[in-house]
Amino acid sequence: MKVAVVCDVLGKENNGTTIAAMNLIRSLRAKGHEVRVVCPDEERRGEEGYYIVPTINFGVLNNYVQKNGVALAKVDESTLRSALEGIDVMHTITPFFLTVKAIEIARENNIPITSGFHCQAENFTNHIFMMNSKRVNRRMYEIFYKYTYQYVDCIHFPTQFICDVFLGVIGKDLNHRVISNGVNKAFQRKQAERPAELEGKFIILFTGRYSKEKSHTVLIDAVKRSKYADDIQLIFAGSGPQREHLEEYAREQLKIQPIFNFFSREEMIDVINYSDLYVHPAEIEIEAISCLEAISCGLVPVISNSKRSATRFFALDNRNHFRCNDSRNLAAKIDYWITHPEERAKCSENYLGYAKRFDFDLCMDQMEQMLIDTINEKKG
Repeated sequence: MKVAVVCDVLGKENNGTTIAAMNLIRSLRAKGHEVRVVCPDEERRGEEGYYIVPTINFGVLNNYVQKNGVALAKVDESTLRSALEGIDVMHTITPFFLTVKAIEIARENNIPITSGFHCQAENFTNHIFMMNSKRVNRRMYEIFYKYTYQYVDCIHFPTQFICDVFLGVIGKDLNHRVISNGVNKAFQRKQAERPAELEGKFIILFTGRYSKEKSHTVLIDAVKRSKYADDIQLIFAGSGPQREHLEEYAREQLKIQPIFNFFSREEMIDVINYSDLYVHPAEIEIEAISCLEAISCGLVPVISNSKRSATRFFALDNRNHFRCNDSRNLAAKIDYWITHPEERAKCSENYLGYAKRFDFDLCMDQMEQMLIDTINEKKG
């Protein structure tokens, strides 16, 4: 089949949305499907199958947008029409301007439409300092529905959590599938050599964008409160606008400074496998592929029980979660796992079994079937 994937945002694979989009694109191509990608990623200009559109000029806000690592696509109707000509189905990633226009064109031409739900309201309202406004977040979901999701034939939700949140707000049971974005098979338990400078340290890893809703400071505060603070090495894998703030905050709070770095996939697999514990303090999360990658390697997690995070459902028991934004409670959980290595080893084995449900090939097969079913239902 011929598939168009429309991405309002696509760049380096340093965030869950881009990773999910690229995983789907690669998987469909590997299965023999023709995939056309409409996106604003200039680095991909000239690559086969990519249709590049310009980015939005935000004027005086360009520096802020650039600092946040966002390149948002500008509507280019000519490029969209070229990409959508003769396709069997269109899949969109986020409900922004390019997607809205793409849906308009697809409906004109009776093209089946599926749309991913990869943007939590708080991912946007965080940037306008209204992340905790229930009214504003609810309004964002209503806007997403008004301009995008009411017009699509099937919605892809990565988790039941975000499905329940969105459908609960709009009060409608739209046609949808709940399918995990899946974990790449490269993320497996292996022997990884720990760097000499980290020998003797208890390594705690967190992979997440350096942004407010990921709550890095809660983990920093928890390590400061830990009985073993002088032996803990934090690794913050990722990138983002709050890096300088977090580095400064850590200098004030901790004797052993965290390692801040963006790692390649190969490097990340090694880091996970030589770490001792994975902590996910984020308050806002649709799925958190990074957490799934960690547990797929058998790394034991401690996860925030935030009601606005789907990641909390990855906790196998109460030792694997802590009270949201409670650094004292997190410190107690960290200390428990440090002092109970045998329990940590048992829990690691349990997570290796649990992670099988997020098998990448299985999830991508389900995504392919969603597209096929949507085409057939549209024809029928």
